[in-house]
Amino acid sequence: MFAGTAAPMTSRSQAFSHAYRQVGVQTGVDGASPHQLVAMLYDGLLETLALARAALRQGDIARKGSELTRAVRIIDEGLKSALSPAGGELARHLGELYAYLGLRLTQANLRNDESAIEECVRLIEPLREAWTTIRPQVEASAARR
Repeated sequence: MFAGTAAPMTSRSQAFSHAYRQVGVQTGVDGASPHQLVAMLYDGLLETLALARAALRQGDIARKGSELTRAVRIIDEGLKSALSPAGGELARHLGELYAYLGLRLTQANLRNDESAIEECVRLIEPLREAWTTIRPQVEASAARR
């Protein structure tokens, strides 16, 4: 009798949980500076890669694929689109790195290759750390404008 009601309750609970997270993300995005938005993209990318690795280790190939697809979208639609042509050589190099990351994550997805995911994490973490380090200078520069 209760087995039939457990699944809808679980899916409803998951839907509420997802909606709550979306509101939190949207609230953070709405009030964020461009610098903070890029930091959020890096954080989301690293979190997604951790979820993909966990799914791969658990043998949940569908979830692994979903998380890696999400990671590639964060790179392509978020980080790459945030690059400005005015960024010159640095922007060009970051664009090339992001293209490489997208390729490696696609390969990781096709081959179930955890080492490719780890490689991408090792490449992203220093960028995220550097981005965090420059935040005070960015905020000081914005305050002077």
